[in-house]
Amino acid sequence: MSALMSVTGGRAGGVAGQHALPRFMRGPARFAGRLLRGDVVFPRFSATIVSAFLFAATGAYGAYVGGQWPQIVQAVTSRSGFAIDNVRVVGNRQTSEIDVLGALGLDGWTSQIGFSAEAARRKVLELPWVETASVHKIYPGTVEIAIKEKTPYAIWQHGDELTLIQKDGGVIAPFSGSKFASLPLVVGIGAATGAAGIVAKIDRFPNLAGRVKGYVRVGGRRWDVTFDNGVTVKLPEEGEDQAIADLARLDKEHSLLSRDIAAVDMRLENRLFVQLTPEAAEARAAAVKERTKQAKKSGRDV
Repeated sequence: MSALMSVTGGRAGGVAGQHALPRFMRGPARFAGRLLRGDVVFPRFSATIVSAFLFAATGAYGAYVGGQWPQIVQAVTSRSGFAIDNVRVVGNRQTSEIDVLGALGLDGWTSQIGFSAEAARRKVLELPWVETASVHKIYPGTVEIAIKEKTPYAIWQHGDELTLIQKDGGVIAPFSGSKFASLPLVVGIGAATGAAGIVAKIDRFPNLAGRVKGYVRVGGRRWDVTFDNGVTVKLPEEGEDQAIADLARLDKEHSLLSRDIAAVDMRLENRLFVQLTPEAAEARAAAVKERTKQAKKSGRDV
């Protein structure tokens, strides 16, 4: 009865000064009483087991405080059948699976339990060709990564560098090889962000669009358009749409761009200047000289 009471004086059995222990404390109190009387017999090696438990608990707490708990979870779970041993990558064409695996840092012992799909998705998004990505864990050991890649729109030349860009001017990756050689070439500062606009305007006229070799941004204000035969058309800063329409009409009616010329200057409103090639200029000078000579012989004014 002494284990159930807190005695301050007198005998048990309702004497003043005695208080009953709460129900939840009565069991531990009985055990404490038996332990003090020597009635409790511990099994063999119990001290060793308790010591080992205390050491393990201390080590686990230290690992938690030191920030090493995730590594311990990874090591234990990966060796318990939860290691990621299969990675499926879908939707990738320009991004290799090796690039994806390198971004994730998988080493064959990475545990799927401690693997963060969101952190992996952010790392995949850092790859140059990746526009969107999703990462899913499929237990017990598979990770599936779905990728949507960026669409190259043009090749941007800035200085000596060639770069693939998106329609909005966003940079994708350095241009190499001939895989995207058919894309429009835009040159100069500001050409990347303005590429979609000028290409769309020229594309409205098929007799011009199929012959363009490159678009050069001049001073961040206007465009020079170079054609496949070397002719350069200097478009105005204002009235660009009308100048392009006039150019298409002149080429269709008079084969302007097929003549022996080097450049067409359309920068002045309602004025068009044509620059001959050096050979054509030399031939024209010789023809003028010959006409002058013949005129003098015949006594006519030149």
